[in-house]
Amino acid sequence: MHHGIFACDPEAPLAEVATIMATHRVHAIAVQDERSRPFGIISDLDVIAAAAAGAATAPCARDIAGTEALSISSDRSLRDAARLMTEHGVSHLIVIDRANGHAVGVISTTDLVGAYARAASHQVTA
Repeated sequence: MHHGIFACDPEAPLAEVATIMATHRVHAIAVQDERSRPFGIISDLDVIAAAAAGAATAPCARDIAGTEALSISSDRSLRDAARLMTEHGVSHLIVIDRANGHAVGVISTTDLVGAYARAASHQVTA
């Protein structure tokens, strides 16, 4: 999991979304409502698709959020995260602190692949 969450306002223009991603070297950011609750996720592929579409008016974050903000509790297992991602066809989940209900980070398919690789390297073969 990546601790912390990068987010933008629903009305943020495409250029601002791209700048946040590039500055922080992340592949996705959350789109948050007025109460700072994530309601969508914008991936780098969503930004590229919006830029390639060449819309007549510059799209905003609300328009390009390709994925509903799915979340998982911080006390759930990586296997649970993998199942949720697979079932919903998403590559990012927002991690919610079970104690206070606040978003504390993001877990991606890259995080899961890394965890699998580390676990596999520690297994002893017969």
